[in-house]
Amino acid sequence: MSKRNLITMKEALEKGRFKRTKAYELINGGKIIAYKDGHTTLIDADSLEAYQASLPRIEPGGLKR
Repeated sequence: MSKRNLITMKEALEKGRFKRTKAYELINGGKIIAYKDGHTTLIDADSLEAYQASLPRIEPGGLKR
């Protein structure tokens, strides 16, 4: 059995650079994996990294102001 790479919600928010509402949207949408340990929500750091890696790159000239 492999060990899960879990981080706290606070650590995930810092690492992901998003707010708590966005984190719960990602959890509910199945984009990142979370676990409950009593009142504590723990985030699977590997799923957070996979989500970030799946984000599309903005091509040069692709941003409109």
